[in-house]
Amino acid sequence: MSLKQFSENTDLLKQTELNRVKLLAFYLLTKKQETAFSLESIILLFEELHLPKPNVSRLTKNIKSTSAFIKTNLKGQFKLHANEIKKIEAAHPSSVAKSESIIADETILPNSLFTETRGYIELLARQINASYEHNIFDGCAVIMRRLLEILLILAHEHCGEPDKIKNTDGHYISLESIIQETKTSKAIALSRDSKSTLDTFRELGNFSAHKIHYNARRSDIDQVKAKFRATIEELIYKANLKK
Repeated sequence: MSLKQFSENTDLLKQTELNRVKLLAFYLLTKKQETAFSLESIILLFEELHLPKPNVSRLTKNIKSTSAFIKTNLKGQFKLHANEIKKIEAAHPSSVAKSESIIADETILPNSLFTETRGYIELLARQINASYEHNIFDGCAVIMRRLLEILLILAHEHCGEPDKIKNTDGHYISLESIIQETKTSKAIALSRDSKSTLDTFRELGNFSAHKIHYNARRSDIDQVKAKFRATIEELIYKANLKK
């Protein structure tokens, strides 16, 4: 959905300035997968819609004075409160019918762990939570494996070891081989507990992806989700995605 279509569907031009900001923040979240926004990004949308440019000082004060927004750890960045998101969804159902946003509880990975890392990591983490919440356990296991593999690659790259996880053609080696390299890597120096669980997550994802007569169950995920969360958190820091 284009910005113009969204504006028409929500009667954005008839809204107050603050309500326009709420709706545009919702647009960035659901249509652009941008969980947080800056005033600069909102003002650009105002300009795109040919709306009067807001007074930055006044608008900042108004945003901070309402519980509809939450201030993030990044200077000048805000995001919509979950309750406000639900209100907008209820008021404008046609604007979310084709949304690609993933709304889920923090069932496996807490939002604070993966927000403000990288967009594709945030999406994978939300998909893990959503698939578990909606009993899609094979999907959950496969995405857990995928997130693990991505973070292992990023950790090796950040620690200056990209060649150790690539073959002579420049392609990444198998996850099983990446795990073996990770276990012996002095640069990454993964904890003993995390090393011991890497193959468990890999095998669980492999079973769900390739084993014909296997279906993951809630109990399979429950047995590993605490250790998975701890391992993912460690890898996020090893990959320097958070400090």
